[in-house]
Amino acid sequence: MATSTSDIRNGLCIRYNHDIFKVIEFLHVKPGKGPAFVRTKLKSVTTGKVIDNTFSAGHKIEEVRVETHSYQFLYAEGETFHFMNTDDYNQITLQKSTLDSPDLLKEGEVVTVLINAEDGGAPLSVDMPSSVVLEVTHTEPGVKGNTATNATKPATVETGAIVNVPLFINEGDKIKVETEKGTYKERVKE
Repeated sequence: MATSTSDIRNGLCIRYNHDIFKVIEFLHVKPGKGPAFVRTKLKSVTTGKVIDNTFSAGHKIEEVRVETHSYQFLYAEGETFHFMNTDDYNQITLQKSTLDSPDLLKEGEVVTVLINAEDGGAPLSVDMPSSVVLEVTHTEPGVKGNTATNATKPATVETGAIVNVPLFINEGDKIKVETEKGTYKERVKE
């Protein structure tokens, strides 16, 4: 399906250089002189590699028709992640490299899987919720009296990821983590 640069948005899947890419960042630029262009960050849905690319304004791009389905993350086996469709209970497996932030994915989490509607339903990518709540399993105790603003320490969460957290966070605390950048957002009171 042909479309143009004015339709570029985050999450759009396009065919480019014999591969399928998902737009993860874009910026429309209108310089004082010369033609306008769109600066993009594209993530390959096959390799997970991110490239920077600039399209001139009005450039024709080939959009890939996608469907979205909710899948629940079941478990991981090495580099293979197992998911179940929440509607029909069909299971699929995806490689770790196709996931945006696999180290923040905990069992039971529901994610959105983009399916290529043109290729008989091949999974393209996984969209995580914007934030997830994870339990801190290990962190050094905060130093009493150290109230330096913006001081952080590393904390390991239940999925094994390491997140920098404020000094007042302790083991057993539940924290909200932004999945896009893997950053601490807030402590969650149950």
